[in-house]
Amino acid sequence: MEPPTLRKAGSKQEEAFGVQPRRVADLGTVPSLRRSNSSLRKVRRSQNLFGNSEKQESLSSWIPENIKKKECMYFVESSKLSDAGKVVCECGYTRQQHLEEATRPHTWQGKDWDPKKHVQEMPTDAFGDIVFTGLGQKVGKYVRLSQDTPPSVIYHLMTQYWGLDVPNLLISVTGGAKDFNMKPRLKSVFRRGLVKVAQTTGAWIITGGSHAGVMKQVGEAVRDFTLSSSHNEGEVVTVGVATWGTVHNREDLIHPSGGFPAEYIMDEEGQGHLTCLDSNHSHFILVDDGTHGRYGVEIPLRTRLEKFISEQTKERGGVAIKIPIVCVVLEGGPGTLHTIYNAITNGTPCVVVEGSGRVADVIAQVAGLPISEVTISRIQQKLSVFFQEVFETLTESRIAEWTKKIQDIVRRRQLLTIFREGKDGQQDVDVAILQALLKASRSHDHFGHENWDHQLKLAVAWNRVDIARSEIFTDERQWKPSELHPVMTAALISNKPEFVKLFLENGVRLKEFVTWDTLLYLYQNLDPSCLFHSKLQKVLAEEPERPVCAPPAPRVQMHHVAQVLRELLGDFTQPLYPRPRTGDRPRLLLPVPNIKLNVQGVSLRSLYKRSPGHVAFTMDPVRDLLIWAIIQNRRELAEIIWAQSQDCIAAALACSKILKELSKEEEDTDSLEEMLALADEYEHRAIGVFTECHRKDEDRAQKLLTRVSEAWGKTTCLQLALEAKDMKFVSHGGVQAFLTKVWWGQLCVDNGLWRVIVCMLAFPLLYTGLISFRERRLQAGPGLPRVRAFFNAPVVIFHLNILSYFAFLCLFAYVLMVDFQPTPSCCEYLIYFWLFSLVCEELRQLFYDPDEFGLMKMALLYFSDFWNKLDIGAILLFIAGLTCRLIPALLYPGRIILSLDFIMFCLRLMHIFTISKTLGPKIIIVKRMMKDVFFFLFLLAVWVVSFGVAKQAILIHNESRVDWIFRGVVYQSYLTIFGQMPAYIDGVNFSLDQCSPNGTDPYKPKCPESDAVRHEPAFPEWLTVILLCLYLLFTNILLLNLLIAMFNYTFQQVQEHTDQIWKFQRHDLIEEYQGRPPAPPPFILLSHLHLFIKRVVLKIPARRRKQLKSKLEKNEEAALLSWEIYLKESYLQNQQYQQKQRPEQKIQDIGNKVSTMVDLLEMESLKRSGSMEQRLASLEEQVAQTSRALHWVMKALRDGGFGSEEGIPAPGA
Repeated sequence: MEPPTLRKAGSKQEEAFGVQPRRVADLGTVPSLRRSNSSLRKVRRSQNLFGNSEKQESLSSWIPENIKKKECMYFVESSKLSDAGKVVCECGYTRQQHLEEATRPHTWQGKDWDPKKHVQEMPTDAFGDIVFTGLGQKVGKYVRLSQDTPPSVIYHLMTQYWGLDVPNLLISVTGGAKDFNMKPRLKSVFRRGLVKVAQTTGAWIITGGSHAGVMKQVGEAVRDFTLSSSHNEGEVVTVGVATWGTVHNREDLIHPSGGFPAEYIMDEEGQGHLTCLDSNHSHFILVDDGTHGRYGVEIPLRTRLEKFISEQTKERGGVAIKIPIVCVVLEGGPGTLHTIYNAITNGTPCVVVEGSGRVADVIAQVAGLPISEVTISRIQQKLSVFFQEVFETLTESRIAEWTKKIQDIVRRRQLLTIFREGKDGQQDVDVAILQALLKASRSHDHFGHENWDHQLKLAVAWNRVDIARSEIFTDERQWKPSELHPVMTAALISNKPEFVKLFLENGVRLKEFVTWDTLLYLYQNLDPSCLFHSKLQKVLAEEPERPVCAPPAPRVQMHHVAQVLRELLGDFTQPLYPRPRTGDRPRLLLPVPNIKLNVQGVSLRSLYKRSPGHVAFTMDPVRDLLIWAIIQNRRELAEIIWAQSQDCIAAALACSKILKELSKEEEDTDSLEEMLALADEYEHRAIGVFTECHRKDEDRAQKLLTRVSEAWGKTTCLQLALEAKDMKFVSHGGVQAFLTKVWWGQLCVDNGLWRVIVCMLAFPLLYTGLISFRERRLQAGPGLPRVRAFFNAPVVIFHLNILSYFAFLCLFAYVLMVDFQPTPSCCEYLIYFWLFSLVCEELRQLFYDPDEFGLMKMALLYFSDFWNKLDIGAILLFIAGLTCRLIPALLYPGRIILSLDFIMFCLRLMHIFTISKTLGPKIIIVKRMMKDVFFFLFLLAVWVVSFGVAKQAILIHNESRVDWIFRGVVYQSYLTIFGQMPAYIDGVNFSLDQCSPNGTDPYKPKCPESDAVRHEPAFPEWLTVILLCLYLLFTNILLLNLLIAMFNYTFQQVQEHTDQIWKFQRHDLIEEYQGRPPAPPPFILLSHLHLFIKRVVLKIPARRRKQLKSKLEKNEEAALLSWEIYLKESYLQNQQYQQKQRPEQKIQDIGNKVSTMVDLLEMESLKRSGSMEQRLASLEEQVAQTSRALHWVMKALRDGGFGSEEGIPAPGA
């Protein structure tokens, strides 16, 4: 049994909560806080920029200035001795533990010891990092401070210097300060629930900080969570507020300049009546009043600190709430009862855990009774059960006092929540804590809508959608969509997708929610760590400053966002948000950055309360929110919003493009991989929806590919896929069927290629029906339209150009080899004419701009194609050769240049073969291998040059002929790789007849070093042979095999995706010939002349190619988008079904069902055991009453003279 004195002393350490505190100064006006807010922000930034030493210096300079300790300044001998039998002062410390001036003769000599006079403040000497010896490397924070320290200073220390985030919730745990027993299951449920509510809501847990009682239970809960959780789940903030004078081994914490770290030893065996700090707490506030061994010193300061924190406001996403506070009670004695009473009196909700013992169980037993039944006798009865050790010492006045407090506690039922394990549908402590806060918010402080609005803000701040579903979105309250708009904004900014989904389910319509002001507010609150934010800041930095007389406007405008988005999507799109015209009023109607959703003040809902004539809605709100989520790489949020989109294929492809462009600039590897994975996911979504559309209706699906999307910058799905290099989408069967349809023009795709070639050579065969057309009017119509449709088909234009190009190359080769005369012949003039037609065609491709991109954009697009660069190079080289050829003195150099130019024109044939399914992929592989060879040559050059220079220097003395130096160093070394060994290198084939001794013969190399008398080589043959062997080893064996391995890797890499790559690149050829004039060179000049007259002379604008880009009528477009949305829903349902059918999901579902069954069985067992306990307790009470009644009867009979006193059994025997 615990002695009453110890239990009473221990109860002083129990939490006192809600004592009416004195008024504290505001954070910004605390006298001892000697730094401005701006300087504090600089301190925080410096902590992030510099190392630990910088943090320690900042902390070491700030804490002594602002935080004090207390020291006894007057030694007065006490009548009591210390535990070691030493003489101590009234403060509890020995003479040696006092300052020197405290033991000298004093002006207070002979006076009684008074803590108010004889204890003084001075700079603290204990702060820094704390490490518990032998218990791992976990580092905490600690500080010793005076009991008179303003709470604002402590709060500032915690948030600014200790780096703690402002909490969304404050959980104050109170109860027994001595160890007590709890049922294993109740202990497990309490630990799991407490940590869960702290971790999910971002709460601070405040306890007494010692390694005993309820504080130990909390610490062990945090320890279990830390061991079982991953690094990404974050740390649970557990703050221990303890008395400095009761901490055992506190001498280890004293470091005047800060302990970084201070090593603390937990010694429970030698602690005596003191206590050790709990190693599982993360932060310690050690309250000092200048005394030793006195418990309860921290209670007033802890109360004031909790009160101050609960008055602070935390803003996130435009929603500002005062930090709620809840008191959690386990076990406890008289001090705990006083704590609960104060908390309830001050309006703080309390959660009492039934089954933990003592006061907690007494309150839990009577909480459901009417006030009239909570009598002294009933309380006395409960105390006799739960306070058996000290019940006999309780006086009637004490019991009456306790009864009065319990009655007052039970009377405020809205602030009292009893957690009964397995009863009343409760299973988790975290749910009970949050429900208690919501129940408390329904007090007299809130009425009607404000009450529900406050509860919803709390649920959003805690990120507990389960609480919102069960407690807020009920039949009791019907929400209007407009009432949810402010919290919807907060959920978006705070990245809480489950709440966004909940609000959408409860009536929020994005078309009504997303206004210009809302969208601008969202972009002003972008995550600062995202890449888009930095790009937006660069655009703002380039923006010219506004005139002084101009009306004020937010710095970020939507046209700035549009500028960055166009960089990501590509210049082929139009700006998504227009730039405001000069003199226009800014689109932002309210000063959004200053608007807050204050719980007690004016709400952000005013942002949405505008007259209908002033609300500026966006073109496509779903698109706007989707872009906002994608640029921040928020997967879950973007998934929910994309499911609401109309133009979903274009939206998915645009997201893929944006993410791929952002990934090119992302430096963080993890973020880059996430972006690429998300881009691939959206490409698969586009493929999935398009597959559903293609299965239903091929023609309508192909219309989706070429439809001009006004929402996405007047571009098409096909163009977005090509710009994003979404090869999987472009290689889809439906897209390829469309490209094949474009390739064949108005011809049927099942026409054999041989038929096309035969009709090209003999077009009168078109009248015989050898070629079939898709349209009936052409199949059965007159001949001229059929001829025009045939020769306008891209497949026919392509093959005509092939024949024309082969003819050009044959004629070019004939002129170079047979008919190259000093005066150009007719064939050569024909070559010039032919090349002129090619030049005209290249100019047409460069300046043809049906989409009005502009000359610069067209030039960039033109020169971005490798084959166009090759064409320009071949034409320029031909012009250079022609210039030399026309000058008689340079006739031969001109022929050489034209011969080299012929090679370039032949290389151009590779582009023609890309249309072939067999040769096209091989050409892709060759292009990739050419890059490998280019990098390989750098490695090869090192060995070739090093060996060549060494060989030349050893063999030849002072060779002055540059051409022979080049031969010896590079040419011969290169040929050696292929087996042509250099002469004389080993001295075997040495002959003076094959070389020039002085290097004067231009046709012979200079002789190597030799003995003129004996006519033998003088150079060291053994050295040159070793060099040759090493050279052949590294070049022939190592480097050439490396090149083969590189080729093999490239081949395998491309071969795996060769079909996709070929199908993707096939589009470029189809698009080129789809817009090409039908006549081949040189007859194409007629088409160019016709085009020149139309564009330049008649000023007829260019028409857009209808087959690759088409603008639909509004009604047709609306019907097409509705059809797409319907099939998107079908795709999402199929995805959900497939997800459920996956083996991993099935195993998880079975596991959840088994866990639910186990929980139900355990609850049933608990109910049965609880019922049995109640019945046994009732039976024991009845037996006791019967025993007392029998004793009374026996006593009455004895007093009446019946029987003797001998043999009377004792009561209760």
